[in-house]
Amino acid sequence: MKPHFLKVAVKPQNSFSIRHDVIPTFRGIWHYHPELELHYVIKGEGVRFIGDNISNFSAGEITLLGENLPHCWRCKEEYFVPDSPLNVEVIVIHFLPDCLGRYLLNLPEAYLLPKLFEKAKGGLIIGGKAKTELANLMRRAVDATNLDSIIVLLSILKILAENEDFKPITLSHNEFHQSNESDTIRLNKVCSYTLANYKKEITLEEISSIGNLSVTSFCRYFKLMTKKTFSDFLTEIRISHACRFLIEDKLPTEVLCFECGFNNVSNFYRHFKKITNMTPLEYKRKYLHN
Repeated sequence: MKPHFLKVAVKPQNSFSIRHDVIPTFRGIWHYHPELELHYVIKGEGVRFIGDNISNFSAGEITLLGENLPHCWRCKEEYFVPDSPLNVEVIVIHFLPDCLGRYLLNLPEAYLLPKLFEKAKGGLIIGGKAKTELANLMRRAVDATNLDSIIVLLSILKILAENEDFKPITLSHNEFHQSNESDTIRLNKVCSYTLANYKKEITLEEISSIGNLSVTSFCRYFKLMTKKTFSDFLTEIRISHACRFLIEDKLPTEVLCFECGFNNVSNFYRHFKKITNMTPLEYKRKYLHN
């Protein structure tokens, strides 16, 4: 889907932005910005959309997103219940590649930074020892001021640049230009409706009406914007939730497949294998082993 351009607010006295949010749920739209984003989920879980990737997120995850990489986080259903005791806590740092001066990237001592920013264009999930170190530094960065804030950011960049324990999020990356506002509103409605109703059958007539288009126009429009059919999009969301259920290991596979919107077990197995290249049992074993 075509993402919305987001203007990241940076205070005049700062060279980069840092936020510590404790909020009921993620309600952000599908968007992009020229700043890199370091995103640390302290509390919360759900589904994240980054580039062409749809995956689950949970507490403790740290991701680095490159320039103009579209993304959106959505909490699971429990967070949308009125008066729910659940909430989300995140620390987010936004920074331009040259936020500390355009000459920094040309210094011989900083040769790893351009390489890091290039790798980040497809998104990175940070793991290993670096993850723990970054979590501590990001907490420090929230209250740091003046030169201390710059020192903390440089320390963060050093860890990221030298870290080799990371997992790419997307296979490819694309840069986007500002989208039409009506396109953004329409596709955000379609995305929100699909996430809220993925457990039940969603017909093309039903989702087309959400986008205020005819079925033929909607299919053409959705394929143009997302490079995939709505059916593929819905299946990816269902498989993403299935992965979360498998990890939680509370329901047998024969039950959770119906919880994720599949109408029979064999259909679920076929789609799961196609998207993950593993059977549900292989996926669960791999996760538990890791």
